[in-house]
Amino acid sequence: MIAIKNAKIHPVDAPIIENGTILIDAGKVVSLGAKVDIPAGAEVIDAGGRSVFPGFVDAHCHVGMWESAIGFEGDDVNEMTDPVTPHMRAIDGFNPSDDTVKEACRAGVTVAATGPGSANPIGGTFMAVKTYGHRVDDMIVRDPLAMKIAFGENPKRVYNSKNKTPMTRMGTAAILREALGKTVRYKEQIDRAGDDASKLPAYDAKMEAFLPVVRGEIPLKAHAHRADDIFTALRIAKEFGLDLTLDHCTDGHLIAEDLAKLGAKVIIGPSFGHKSKFELANKTFETPGILARAGVKVAIMTDSPVVPLATLPLMAGMAVQAGMEKEDALKAITLNAAEILGIQDRVGSLTPGKDADLSIYDGDPMEITGKAWMVLIDGQVVYKK
Repeated sequence: MIAIKNAKIHPVDAPIIENGTILIDAGKVVSLGAKVDIPAGAEVIDAGGRSVFPGFVDAHCHVGMWESAIGFEGDDVNEMTDPVTPHMRAIDGFNPSDDTVKEACRAGVTVAATGPGSANPIGGTFMAVKTYGHRVDDMIVRDPLAMKIAFGENPKRVYNSKNKTPMTRMGTAAILREALGKTVRYKEQIDRAGDDASKLPAYDAKMEAFLPVVRGEIPLKAHAHRADDIFTALRIAKEFGLDLTLDHCTDGHLIAEDLAKLGAKVIIGPSFGHKSKFELANKTFETPGILARAGVKVAIMTDSPVVPLATLPLMAGMAVQAGMEKEDALKAITLNAAEILGIQDRVGSLTPGKDADLSIYDGDPMEITGKAWMVLIDGQVVYKK
């Protein structure tokens, strides 16, 4: 058992605990509070008054798949030979030895949702992983996590260069509807066959990969920046009765009331950096705060390597500077991110029974002077300054 004492604890799902203690056993949080007895024989870590947060969660990135300082040899994020690749799996393209993974761990970013890019209308499955380990199979929080789909400029640009559909937004939507419609029929054939193997449809790897989506087991993870693309994503999800997260959602602040009424789940970012294409024209750090005030559940992402994964807390700090409430910004990189990803039973808050993923900080992680002093993943100290 591990006891962390003399800590300013930020549970996220409960009020801040001054001069508190956290007990950890078998990789899980056991208890926390201002008056917690430390069992005899426990390993004691004195936080020295430092702040303790849940490990930070990036709800959308490409870490480990678009590797640092390598180029083509480490670029495994987009399979641009076919616009429909639901059978591509992040787990098969992830390199846990990528420096960006290690840097994130040292900054207290303990969970990353990573997966295919946005070249294809249907890109493949994302996964959620811990940021410490040497074998991806042992780092998994959830796989598959979501099915990546993409709207807007990226699929148009990729396939226009190949003189191939989709060259328009209509083409992207049509490809997605066709794939979903075929998978619904494929599922119906399987359901009708029951235990009679002779009535099963011919095996189709793409539709097999899409089945968890139409069965409601995983959501669509929709790359959409512009308002019209956001509404197209929502329209198609409604047509097929599917769960959906809106990733990037650059124009989200312009349609905040609509998104609130629809109960949309939104992952904002990357808000830092150059407006490199037309659909980023309205990019601003004000977006997550405006959406949060409208009642939308918001997470903040880095889209690493677009913005380094280790800077996730600073991206939340930039949102605070632009008007977001600090409590909302912290939730956007912890509990909200976990809930939007559907992994809140494991991570996102310091709650008894959840994984003991902790970031102990000197200073404020949302400020440039803040620095991780110690990081624990699954109750193991994986970094100490």
